[in-house]
Amino acid sequence: MKTLRNHILIYDKECPMCTLYSKAFTHCGMLDENGREAFTEISLRNRTLVDFNRAKNEIALIDHNRNKVVYGLDSLLLIIGNSFPLLEKTARIQPLYWFFKRLYSFVSYNRKQIIPSVKNDAEKSCIPDFNLKYRIAYIAFTVIFSAYILSMFSGKMGLNLKPDFGREFTVCLAQVLWQTVFLRIYLKDRIWDYLGNMMTVSLMGTLLLIPALLTSFTPVFYLIYFGIVVLIMFLEHLRRCRILELNYYPTISWILFRLTALAIIIVTTI
Repeated sequence: MKTLRNHILIYDKECPMCTLYSKAFTHCGMLDENGREAFTEISLRNRTLVDFNRAKNEIALIDHNRNKVVYGLDSLLLIIGNSFPLLEKTARIQPLYWFFKRLYSFVSYNRKQIIPSVKNDAEKSCIPDFNLKYRIAYIAFTVIFSAYILSMFSGKMGLNLKPDFGREFTVCLAQVLWQTVFLRIYLKDRIWDYLGNMMTVSLMGTLLLIPALLTSFTPVFYLIYFGIVVLIMFLEHLRRCRILELNYYPTISWILFRLTALAIIIVTTI
């Protein structure tokens, strides 16, 4: 790999994704061994160059050769392009650049909901601003993707269920509306953080169902497998509520909806 020398990447130490890829850059030699620095441990020299508010939303790359800073997707492309120029040139072609830039923002603005951080001191931590557009996009993506996978999985469980995207989409969307209605007063301005975390729980459960779709077993197997996935989701929901310093109300409401939806589906298919 060709090393991009005299550059420092300012990353979010509390974000496992950011930690992983920034460490990969230094480990592979794309950056100097000391070519990354945690946002919460930034040196005085680098602090004077970086726009702190922007760096919370877009990872910053400091070029000490010119005392300039690039942010977000451009910082990643600069690092990658130094070793793989063709990849950078390809990624900068419109509309690919437009797509990757919005994909980067989609992940960045929702990264604390994808992988929650225990340390949430807004003054010291690298917490991105709340972006309603990208939060709604994340919720919408998860609802549609989960409904699609669940519609295929439901046909394998027996119970007179047939694949039905419309049914599963209604259930997934109703889950969001149910939690919003019942928890809006309790959570107040934290409702969007909770909904983002809840959708990650749903997304995790959906991803766990995919391997079973590639197999062929009896309906009993798929019922048991689905129950195990729901249990994992339940435990993850509890864990995230603890991280968000919430009580058991969101989990109780979440379970009540699941049981209500299951009862309605069973009754309507008999």
